[in-house]
Amino acid sequence: MSDMSRLTGKIGDATLIEMSPDSPCDEDNNGYHHHHRDIDLDEYPHSQPDPSEVDKHQKSKDSVFFRDGKKRIDFVLSYVDDRDGERKQERRREYEANLQKAGLELETEDKSESDDRKTYFVKIHAPWEVLATYADVLKIKVPFKENDIPVHQDIPMDWLFTPFRLPDHIMNPEPDYFTSPFNKGKIDFFLIDDKETFFPPSVRNRIVYYILARCPYHKTDREDKKGIKRLLNNGTYGSAFPLHDSRYWKPSRDSNSESERFNLYTHWAQFFSFFKEQPLNLIRKYYGEKIGIYFAWLGFYTEMLFFAAVVGLICFLYGLFTFDDNVWSKEICSEEIGGNIIMCPLCDKKCGYWKLNSTCNSSWQSHMFDNVGTVFFAIFMGIWVTLFLEFWKRRQARLEYEWDLVDFEEEQQQLQLRPEYETKCTSRRLNRVTQEMEPYLPVTSQCARTFLSGATVIFWISLIIACIIGVIAYRLAVYAAFASIMKDSPTNNIHMVGSLITPQLATSVTASCINFVIIMILNLMYERVAIWITDMEIPKTHLEYENKLTVKMFLFQFVNYYSSCFYVAFFKGKFVGHPGDYIYMFGWSKLRNEECDPGGCLIELTTQLVIVMSGKQVWGNVQEALVPWVMNRWGSRKARSHPESRYSRWEQDHDLQNFGHLGLFYEYLEMVIQFGFITLFVASFPLAPLLALLNNIIEVRVDAWKFTTQFRRPVASKAHSIGAWQEILNGVAVLSVVTNAFIVAFTSDMIPRLVYMYAYSNDLSMKGYINNSLSVFNISGFSKDNRPEDGESPEWFNSSVITTCRYRDYRYPSGHEKEYSHTMQFWHILAAKLAFIIIMEHVAFMVKFFVAWMIPDVPSEVKARIKRERYLIQEYLHNYEVEKLKIQLSQRNDDCCCTPMIYPDISRHVVLSECL
Repeated sequence: MSDMSRLTGKIGDATLIEMSPDSPCDEDNNGYHHHHRDIDLDEYPHSQPDPSEVDKHQKSKDSVFFRDGKKRIDFVLSYVDDRDGERKQERRREYEANLQKAGLELETEDKSESDDRKTYFVKIHAPWEVLATYADVLKIKVPFKENDIPVHQDIPMDWLFTPFRLPDHIMNPEPDYFTSPFNKGKIDFFLIDDKETFFPPSVRNRIVYYILARCPYHKTDREDKKGIKRLLNNGTYGSAFPLHDSRYWKPSRDSNSESERFNLYTHWAQFFSFFKEQPLNLIRKYYGEKIGIYFAWLGFYTEMLFFAAVVGLICFLYGLFTFDDNVWSKEICSEEIGGNIIMCPLCDKKCGYWKLNSTCNSSWQSHMFDNVGTVFFAIFMGIWVTLFLEFWKRRQARLEYEWDLVDFEEEQQQLQLRPEYETKCTSRRLNRVTQEMEPYLPVTSQCARTFLSGATVIFWISLIIACIIGVIAYRLAVYAAFASIMKDSPTNNIHMVGSLITPQLATSVTASCINFVIIMILNLMYERVAIWITDMEIPKTHLEYENKLTVKMFLFQFVNYYSSCFYVAFFKGKFVGHPGDYIYMFGWSKLRNEECDPGGCLIELTTQLVIVMSGKQVWGNVQEALVPWVMNRWGSRKARSHPESRYSRWEQDHDLQNFGHLGLFYEYLEMVIQFGFITLFVASFPLAPLLALLNNIIEVRVDAWKFTTQFRRPVASKAHSIGAWQEILNGVAVLSVVTNAFIVAFTSDMIPRLVYMYAYSNDLSMKGYINNSLSVFNISGFSKDNRPEDGESPEWFNSSVITTCRYRDYRYPSGHEKEYSHTMQFWHILAAKLAFIIIMEHVAFMVKFFVAWMIPDVPSEVKARIKRERYLIQEYLHNYEVEKLKIQLSQRNDDCCCTPMIYPDISRHVVLSECL
């Protein structure tokens, strides 16, 4: 053998040799990376070496099997050997020895074979005995009989849905079986064709992770330190992950590998499949039930949004096509009416008098969202949100049965102690259940940490409110500047849009943009703070940790995203006083509270909602897709030039981003915040569901693309529902009925118009409404601080001729015995608003509870299937035990000392007592 070559190991009977760069063979069959140009066997098929040698090599590198090509790699651990890492080496040695004692098989790839020449990879395989034992412990359900219940799917016009369907082998990768919890002692009870493929890879990696999470790595007199999570936290191992089964853009060459990742990418993750159904069964099979439930919920939510989007679009078009019936806008735009109505200044000193017809465009814009359709759509959304939540419960119940989650309880791995809890809690006490000493956090420390955490949350929420007040102050200060600049309408010279720009619109748009930037900055900052204070509380379990973080993050984001909308909807223009007696911000500042446009505040709420909602969705999608892609491109920049034979499966996955245990948390949070936008304020913007629908169509494919191409394969885990988010959605749904009722009553002008038409109009028309809704003020009553400065009023204003101005309110004029106090019409309108709120809420809640009562949470078909399955399990188990007893009795000799063949490792009396 040449001095420039060396032995590297064996595959079967073949000796593997690393060749020198000067060797006649340019490609190292063992996957070592040289500095000379690599030759891809795909590009040069005629230059391939012996086929048998290539096959063995392919199995050892770009495959999910050990070097022997038979043992599946169920998990991979990686680490970098530090110079000062003797303690870590000792931990690894003990941990890996204990893993082998637990029955797992390990194979280590030396750092010289890795791309960076620094990283070791430990490949883990779980033999059948280990899988069977822990499948029994975890009560994993496996098939025992084919489903014999006929499925009735007589859908009218079924052929119309053909373009949206995926191939059956993708939608239903496995036949439908009745299942029962696995019992190692009754192996012949289950449908086992091949032990190697009986447990799918997702189940295998879940079982291996269960062992990794409990295997000890250091024993002391006080405790056993154990678990891969603690080893990852203290840097003993760099990462731990199961492998993807192939590259995402082409199937695996190994016929024993499923290539499910390739199928998911081809049929699910590509954007041009946006109109296709999601292969939920394949998602569940590959990623586990927890991720499957998320995509099922996201897909169902998107489907339901379609109906809300259609109705919202119809309501918008109704407002668009009923311009001709908009009498009050015609009066505002009319030169005879709006052109002769002189309005009082909207701010002190810097704002001049103005004519009502200058708000003509905003009045027409407001009508598109503030019309009779608004009331209908608000009520419709109250019913829609109920139908969405109720039908989701049914869909969830169906998935629970189909995915064997009916009797599922929270897994022990979710309820086990967090490594941080065990490390930071030095106190120990006896657990009455396990009778073992366990760490605990003293009550005093727990209370102090909770108090500090709560104070931090309150501080950050106060910071949001302070920022909102700052934006309001910006509105007040900048409006005066815009009003002064635009008093002679210089923007009319701007091509096309110049005539649409008003001081109100300019102020609203710029303030909304600034508010959005503040929201995103605060959100990024608080995200780290929320994780820090949750860590500070030291939650006991991972489930408790996630629930605490969920409450903190949702509460903060609720205030952060919605507070500006709440201000515009319920506070702006409601506390302004009247000319001569204005109300100022904080009572002492020189900033006068904002007034609503004569067309109403609804159009400003619409502007605020569109900017914040659209900005968040665009930013979220760009961030979700771009950040992991850039990080992966940077991390794998050296390895991308290697051919498949040199870039091993474990290295490819190691270079991907880690999908943390909070990965789905952020996905849910994003969608729930969006759900709040389309329900809480939908009365102001009927197109909000349409924007959400378009975003979610992209969101599904972006998330799918991330999971299949940018993230390591997460450990499969179970979940029978969307968890705490279900209750949050229910709370938002109830609150949305209240907010929409208040928006229609107090933010829009719907109720004042109806009161005028039915109580104050002579001919049940809207003629004269504008004049009726504006009160009169004597200009001489302005104080020096309120009166416009010289030169601020337009050229057409003549103070000797014009002695009064109008303002938006219902008050008696000057000279009246009740001067500037509210008229009776004001109280009639207020009563009508309160009555509308009460009626709308009661109607919406009655319909909501009636619909919830009418729609059962679990479909009758699913109930029947569950009963049928439980009946068959009892019947089959009974027959199985009877047949087993017969066999045992027939094989028993006279002295009954033989061990039954079915249980060769169990004594006879145990078997007999079990049978009896």
